[in-house]
Amino acid sequence: MVTAAIVACSSTAVLQPPERPPEPVPAPPHEPPPQPPPQEVPQQPPEVRHVPVANAPVVRVGLLVGVASAQLAADRGLEVFARSGAPLATILPGDNWTARRRGLNVMLEGPGRDIGPVASMTLQPREGGSVVVNKRAYRGSLELIVTDSGLTVVNQVSLEDYLPGVVGAEMGPRPADDHEALEAQAIVSRTYALRNRGRWAAQGFDYQSGVSDQVYGGITSENPGARDAVDQTAGLIVTWNGQPIDAFFFSTCGGRTELGTEVFRGANPAYLRSVSDLAPDGTAYCSLSPRYHWREEFSGSQLRDALRRYLPAATSVAAERVSRIRDVRVTSRTGSGRVQTMVVDLPGGSVTVPGPATRRVLRDASGNLLRSTLFTLRATHAAGEVSHLVVEGSGAGHGVGFCQWGAVGRARAGQSHESIISAYFPGTRIERAY
Repeated sequence: MVTAAIVACSSTAVLQPPERPPEPVPAPPHEPPPQPPPQEVPQQPPEVRHVPVANAPVVRVGLLVGVASAQLAADRGLEVFARSGAPLATILPGDNWTARRRGLNVMLEGPGRDIGPVASMTLQPREGGSVVVNKRAYRGSLELIVTDSGLTVVNQVSLEDYLPGVVGAEMGPRPADDHEALEAQAIVSRTYALRNRGRWAAQGFDYQSGVSDQVYGGITSENPGARDAVDQTAGLIVTWNGQPIDAFFFSTCGGRTELGTEVFRGANPAYLRSVSDLAPDGTAYCSLSPRYHWREEFSGSQLRDALRRYLPAATSVAAERVSRIRDVRVTSRTGSGRVQTMVVDLPGGSVTVPGPATRRVLRDASGNLLRSTLFTLRATHAAGEVSHLVVEGSGAGHGVGFCQWGAVGRARAGQSHESIISAYFPGTRIERAY
């Protein structure tokens, strides 16, 4: 039975951001399905239907934080204003400009002239236009802010115009059969945005544009399917007791999601339980994911180098102790089968690694996190230490909440977006926030 019924939300408190449980691992809250490499962004945005939504809140996205400079342009020109609202200049269509920090101020350097320096600037595209930042096009306006760490570029945009750039970046272009998965992602992403609005207020914005929040690529990441999913679900969010839920999501669960408290401190509401992702025939809905099964291998020296670099930060063990890796083994698992504790035997004793931390301890040579904690270990020993380690696993991401590839599999099996959301967040409701 589908419990995610659509109802009207009468309380405006739904827009207030309650405190979000911190991520105990410096890893993204989700890892989206693999996307094609980004292309050079044209000055003209792609032809995607744009339907304004009344009453949608304006959100602030930190596109660049603490950078030395940013490249700016516009398809239809920009009006530049000081913090006071006083007009400073007009930027013509097609002109390329560089924003820089100059002392405590912002300076725009362009064709034959400079604008500023001033404490901050707002760049407003002319009607129907967009602004391009480092070859990516965005709707809404820009604010340029100087902080101690450098220049911060903030995109101010309606939430409903923010979301297509999130859904498109998270899910990529998808065939028509996947539209219910896209609509489910749109509702989950809108819920995340409302729940976490103001999360980075001390830095002057609501969300970052990368995996620290939700991946956001602006107009460049939009596609007709993503835009339609947002339009068809405008204003809808997932709630528990009338409030937006902690809408955790990730790429691939591997057949079962994880209990919230196994990964996030304080993530103990009933809707963040571990649930099966198996279809009636016993196959996992997310088994079509390219990350459903994976394998990593470490030579003895590669394992030692990885542990020497990452184990101290995860466990406070002294780096000089990580000289000989006598053994690496899983000692306990969670109810979903994921690693709960892993032990590393070193000279002078053993070190216990909590399950979520194993992903950053067993990084590959490029520094990439281990895909998930749903893995097994097979160690080969020589001369009293590990000479080779094989890590075989399933899934990608932390495993709590909404499984993106599972949603795709469920959509292809004929499930609605309401059913998909209800499966991953049992007992919740879909309500209209505005």
